[in-house]
Amino acid sequence: MGYHNLSVVEDVVENYKKAQIPLDVIWNDDDHMDGHKDFTLNPNNYPRPKLLAFLKKIHSIGMKYIVIIDPGIGVNSSYGVYQRGIVNDVFIKYQGEPYLAQVWPGAVNFPDFLNPKTVEWWGDEIRRFHELVPVDGLWIDMNEASNFCSGLCKIPKDKQCPSGTGPGWVCCLDCKNITKTRWDDPPYKINASGLQVPIGYKTIATSAVHYNGVLEYDAHSIYGFSQAIATHKALQGVEGKRPFILSRSTYVGSGKYAAHWTGDNQGTWEDLKYSISTMINFGIFGVPMVGSDICGFYPAPTEELCNRQELYQWDSVAQSARNALGMRYKILPYLYTLNYEAHTTGAPIARPLFFSFPDYSECYGLSTQFLLGSSLMISPVLEQGKSQVKALFPPGSWYSMFNMTQIITSEGGQYVNLDAPLHVVNVHLYQNSILPMQQGGLISKEARMTPFTLLVTFPAGASDGKAAGKLFLDDDELQEMKLASGSATYVDFYATVSQGTVKLWSEVQESKFALDKGWKIGKVTVLGLGGSGAPSSLEVEGEPVTGASNIKLSSLEQKYITNSEVGDEKKRSMMVEVGGLEIPVGKNFTMSWKMGSAVEH
Repeated sequence: MGYHNLSVVEDVVENYKKAQIPLDVIWNDDDHMDGHKDFTLNPNNYPRPKLLAFLKKIHSIGMKYIVIIDPGIGVNSSYGVYQRGIVNDVFIKYQGEPYLAQVWPGAVNFPDFLNPKTVEWWGDEIRRFHELVPVDGLWIDMNEASNFCSGLCKIPKDKQCPSGTGPGWVCCLDCKNITKTRWDDPPYKINASGLQVPIGYKTIATSAVHYNGVLEYDAHSIYGFSQAIATHKALQGVEGKRPFILSRSTYVGSGKYAAHWTGDNQGTWEDLKYSISTMINFGIFGVPMVGSDICGFYPAPTEELCNRQELYQWDSVAQSARNALGMRYKILPYLYTLNYEAHTTGAPIARPLFFSFPDYSECYGLSTQFLLGSSLMISPVLEQGKSQVKALFPPGSWYSMFNMTQIITSEGGQYVNLDAPLHVVNVHLYQNSILPMQQGGLISKEARMTPFTLLVTFPAGASDGKAAGKLFLDDDELQEMKLASGSATYVDFYATVSQGTVKLWSEVQESKFALDKGWKIGKVTVLGLGGSGAPSSLEVEGEPVTGASNIKLSSLEQKYITNSEVGDEKKRSMMVEVGGLEIPVGKNFTMSWKMGSAVEH
């Protein structure tokens, strides 16, 4: 599943670049490890000098490198991580001895993250590893904890375990079931892997003991959570930067420390569909940063399925990836502001439609579309062989992000059949919004320094309306995401249209950071304006803009793509662009112009 050696990784980076697909992070599964052991490097496939040279190259352009870590520590007397673990007495116990399990390296012991000594030891191992390889984050997997065996196990005397042939997940330790306590054999079964099995099946025995005599029975569900906290603390200490951790196992509160991915999803249409409800649910669980393996983890997906997600293995998929990721990189300012909102208020980033439309009961059970923030709606194709998608549009005006001249007006809410050929994902922005965007790029570091565009939406054909949006900017590696002097800027944007006059302005908090970075607003696009004829009388900062200026005002009529005519009449709706601007993001600004009179036809 991974990249078997460093040259494969280098090829991947090169192929993304050739295909002009954005790429920010290289993820390494356990191929980089020596014999699947944590905090090691395979000297043949990932020789350290070559890996360091590669990391220096990708770090210089702002790319990141993240490797996987499993909690099970290989039982191996010549392995320093294990030796130091034994000396510090950091492992979960069974009858006074470290509890023995089996994962990828073979026989393992599991660190007990409830023990302060373990947290210290874990931090030291991460520090040592970071000196070996300057990783930018950790991907913590198998931390439910996953065990290929069940019960009380011993290392077999008469055979090699694992043998090195066949699948690595077959238990080869000598094990016997533990059934003598009510913790191991409670009066109920759990549905693990679709089997009615004892509670300790393929995990740590539930009568095993943590720090201070806490039983695994009581601590099982917080194993991954406790590991995430220990890993977060360790990374903070190592780099002094904002830690990045991706965890498979989570608990209530995990979202404060880690992102989550949905584990070993299948490369099927069914799992593509599930990925939406899973992502939405995790936002509600307080884990705002969540996603699924693109195209699935197994079995190998089809070209068509990958087109509906993203990448470069097929030319057609590369085109879809350029479209979808290209847009995602343009809306990074919006997504990053949503991260700040999640951090300060707990609001999810990806949301069900009813979050923004609580009075519209038709959307309550909908899990095939979702919102990013309060106003950006994604309506993906989730079925094989389809080139249209039937999407629900709550009441109001919606504008296509890929063709801003298109309007969908939905009076009481309605389903609309949208064209969705292979390379298209339907994304619509709701009325009354101001969406901060940038120009995009192949890497977020460069995308973040491009000029801004403000995209403003009013109800279609509006002669009266209001819109608002917000923008949070900071040095994204600072440990704390907060408005503190000099390290972050927050901007509220407002717009109104009334009696033919359009006004747009901003209110900036903590302006220094954005001013120091030199960010500028280069363009303003306003959708849904009523009126006819060209807009006129443009003023910026109260000063009339003359013909000699670089600032240009242009307009275009928009078209409705819904059939239902409101009283058989539609208001004419205009898109107005103001280009050639150089307005500092970090400074309050005002802008206004006049529209021709609104006409019904």
